[in-house]
Amino acid sequence: MNLLAPNPRSAITDVAGIKVGHFTDARRPTGCTVILCEDGATGGVDVRGSAPGTRETDLLDPQNLVQQVHAVVLSGGSAFGLEAATGVVRWLEERNIGYDVGVAKVPIVPAAILFDLTVGDAKIRPDAAAGYNACKAASTNAPAEGNVGAGAGATVGKMFGPKRAMKGGLGTASISVGKELTVGAIVAVNAAGDIVDPSTGKLLAGARTQDGKKLQGTMAGILRGDALPPVLGGTNTTIGLIATDAKLDKAQAQKVAQMAHDGLARTTNPAHTMFDGDTIFALATGKNSSTKPVNVTLIGALAAEAIAQAVVRAIKAARSLPNLPCAADLG
Repeated sequence: MNLLAPNPRSAITDVAGIKVGHFTDARRPTGCTVILCEDGATGGVDVRGSAPGTRETDLLDPQNLVQQVHAVVLSGGSAFGLEAATGVVRWLEERNIGYDVGVAKVPIVPAAILFDLTVGDAKIRPDAAAGYNACKAASTNAPAEGNVGAGAGATVGKMFGPKRAMKGGLGTASISVGKELTVGAIVAVNAAGDIVDPSTGKLLAGARTQDGKKLQGTMAGILRGDALPPVLGGTNTTIGLIATDAKLDKAQAQKVAQMAHDGLARTTNPAHTMFDGDTIFALATGKNSSTKPVNVTLIGALAAEAIAQAVVRAIKAARSLPNLPCAADLG
């Protein structure tokens, strides 16, 4: 029996203290997703891809001053999409939420972006208004999955060029260990590599054959000696976040973010490439009242599992766009 079998009703909002809101711009499509922790949460981050686009990640280093963050933004739009965090800062400031510096409260809002500019009109991308509207939409309800928020323009399987790619998306999942611990994940899947379901080994989405009708499998093509076309660095990237109700310090949160990347490695082949900026944040709300000692290894292991489940759900929930079939189309 698989004790960690995916629960289709689970979501990162099962973690106490977490809200999620999407803004989706259907004109392109593109969008952003905000994860709110209005009471503050201890933050960590780990960047594994070689082409990241981020904001405020240095602040999350355990040796640096600020101990808590108030939101994290995941956005499409490449580097332009970092502007969405400005709208989140404004929304939080209006509610007097932030790091108290005496003369003001400064909201701490790290962010990461993915590249989706080749899907539709590249002039349309998430801005400050998008981030603000995502905050307005935020709730503790399970967030929508698939072609929404930061996953609206996401694609996967691009190692053999964008014409053989498929639709990616956004997914979420959570795992609870009794009443003692909950770990949740949310992830926008925009990988250069293919996506595999680790529970079955089945290839779900990725590089297609030249006629576009079947899944080829990136690694299968590479092992046959198929020539890879030039890939522009930074045109991919999977971004996500782990949340837990446990009480962690910044060093422990960083370790959880590191371990969570194992979930990407289980589902994405290849992962963490020169063309991806794979970034995972971690938030610890401390809302769990358990007095048991924190087991960071357990939380990290559950984080990796939750990320893997969220990636699979993102791909299964994705829907096709013109010239970008989804997993359901080729399944």
